[in-house]
Amino acid sequence: MNYELTEEQKILQSSAADFLKKECPKDLVRQLAETDEKYSPELWRKMAELGWLGLNLPEAYGGTDWSFLSMTVLLEEMGYNICPAPFISTTILGCVPILEAGTEERKQEILPKAANGELILTMALTESDGGYEPATIKVKAAKEDDGWVIDGVKLFVPDALVADYILCVARTSESADPAAGLTLFLVKRDHPGVTVTPLKTISKDNQCEVAFDKVLVDAGSIIGQEDQAWPVVKAALNRAALARAAETVGAMRAALDLSLAYAKERVQFGQPIGSYQAMQHYMADMWVDILGTRNLVLRAAWKLSTGEPAEKEVSMAKIRAGEMGRKTTTVGHRIFAGIGFTMEHDLHLYHRRTVAADLAFGDADFHHEQVAKSLGL
Repeated sequence: MNYELTEEQKILQSSAADFLKKECPKDLVRQLAETDEKYSPELWRKMAELGWLGLNLPEAYGGTDWSFLSMTVLLEEMGYNICPAPFISTTILGCVPILEAGTEERKQEILPKAANGELILTMALTESDGGYEPATIKVKAAKEDDGWVIDGVKLFVPDALVADYILCVARTSESADPAAGLTLFLVKRDHPGVTVTPLKTISKDNQCEVAFDKVLVDAGSIIGQEDQAWPVVKAALNRAALARAAETVGAMRAALDLSLAYAKERVQFGQPIGSYQAMQHYMADMWVDILGTRNLVLRAAWKLSTGEPAEKEVSMAKIRAGEMGRKTTTVGHRIFAGIGFTMEHDLHLYHRRTVAADLAFGDADFHHEQVAKSLGL
């Protein structure tokens, strides 16, 4: 096993850090957080020009065909700078299912436009209980003449308000196995009967309710095989979960850097607070937690990149990132004390996002169960 970064990946890491530092100042992050759209079309265009949106797509569809390990390197830098963009929604939740299960015609229609920034995609999966198991999917699609009628409400759909297309996971038949009978439909956001409503969240990210009110779509809107969508959806969810874990590693690094700078300049009782053992141990623990979490993320990304089964490794990384992301930003608040609890402080941005990332694409309980299953329990 070797998941050392290549020279190309190191260049990507360095260039991404420079670009995001310049293009994602915290003032912009705060400004966009107060809008419904939560993203900047100009920034999105620049990301497309850098080739980021097609990083994991084959060259035949406008991509550069880099590995998922390279994607996690980029995502860590996005997390460090709180990049306000529908990146995971488009490149993973949208592109992965189409790439794996779509027809050649559909791939040629959608993927090059996603790679060059013309289209934003997302997936509508979770419903009222917010679960990521097949049994939680109740929204139904019924056959009608030559098409299908989708009826029901999806919740916590990321970036749906700005998406051009929504991949809706719907139940098309009943079965003793909850994972059977699920079908993936590609639906335009402005399709008649589709209503998107922004939701208010702790991290002020773009989460939405998407209501399908007897939405009629043709048979050509199906991605993959009828009743057999779950393996395709699961593959996208695994990558999305790991992507959020990689972003969390970046947020943890930022929390440590903020804390280190403050500990060196804040003087108490005649000396910098960083000279006190308690503060030193706080920040040493933060660094250990960052390296441990990053190691799990890179291991899972390496396995995904080589085509090996990686569900256990993805869940391990997601669990660790959720726990350590909360811990690291909370310790940062202790170091900053009163000033760190003001909403104007950057540490709040990172803390809210680590809390949200912990819940996204399966919380710790969900992923503990996935690891337990992999152990034969």
